[in-house]
Amino acid sequence: MTRVYNFSSGPAMLPEEVLQIAREEMADWRGSGMSVMEMSHRGKEFISIAEKAEADLREVLGIPNNYKVLFLQGGASSQFAMVPMNLLRGKRKADYINTGSWSKKAIEEAKRYCEVNIAASSKDTNFTHVPPQAQWKLATDAAYVHYCPNETIGGVEFHWLPQTGDIPLVADMSSTLLSRPVDVSKFGVIYAGAQKNIGPAGLTLAIVREDLVGDVLPGTPTMFDYKIHATDASMYNTPATYSWYIAGLVFDWLKKIGGLAKMAEINKRKAEKLYAAIDNSSFYHSNVAKDSRSWMNIPFTLATPELDDAFLKEAKKEGLTTLKGHRSVGGMRASIYNAMPEAGVDKLVQFMAEFARRNA
Repeated sequence: MTRVYNFSSGPAMLPEEVLQIAREEMADWRGSGMSVMEMSHRGKEFISIAEKAEADLREVLGIPNNYKVLFLQGGASSQFAMVPMNLLRGKRKADYINTGSWSKKAIEEAKRYCEVNIAASSKDTNFTHVPPQAQWKLATDAAYVHYCPNETIGGVEFHWLPQTGDIPLVADMSSTLLSRPVDVSKFGVIYAGAQKNIGPAGLTLAIVREDLVGDVLPGTPTMFDYKIHATDASMYNTPATYSWYIAGLVFDWLKKIGGLAKMAEINKRKAEKLYAAIDNSSFYHSNVAKDSRSWMNIPFTLATPELDDAFLKEAKKEGLTTLKGHRSVGGMRASIYNAMPEAGVDKLVQFMAEFARRNA
């Protein structure tokens, strides 16, 4: 079996150890005589999988007891609506920080339900930096403050935690959750699509402080009410059972490698190697401000866009795939989530140096 180094922004690589376990258990999960995909979500076999996955996630992230952990569907994009539906709680306004494409989508969805105050934006620099909090203009009557800690398309990341006082902080952590330790107690809601650091597409995590569960907007669909899912242990409807199972294997893998502190060491080292390859070359360039550069998604351009196709074709021959940048940005983008081995980054850096030498 030959596996490539897949730099896709998502769905992304999964740990090979996790894939091996899933392969071994594909047709017969631990003597049950059936695949996880065939199990009733209310049967004792799957209930044991679900309970262990939640317990392991709580342990890995250090989730306090006064938070509900919800295993949902609909992706982070559904959370763009669920957050205002559940968190406005009689208020009419919410603060949003605009740092790129996913922030903008969350803002547009929230406008359907409330007045959106753009408390800060980096639009003036084409979303290449994180606006410092000293420049934010937060509303005192906001129901919550929403931000995206890491923008996958622009490669911009917060390396600090916003301070919002008593107003709940909400974070779309789709591309950063589980990549390093995080103090969950500082947030009202954390949500994340699974397909980057958690598991396969189809699963969405929401970690919600208990006092923010209940009291939804009138007319909120049943499936968009956090309380419904919390009350029914994320099984009001049939959940994404196989994605939940794989996520559980990922949580266990994280525990085995040393937890999120160890994962952070590895991720920081990977990112530093790739940024060094960019910064130490006149052939490659990054537009992102150095204090706002993402560990997870690293966009860069070549000396001339005419070389882009050749770069991508030659990289693919070397087993380095899915490096094309988003159409709105161009150039290249290397997404180096948890499951990307350090050897994959090393190979990309080596290829970049050789390609520059031949084409400079």
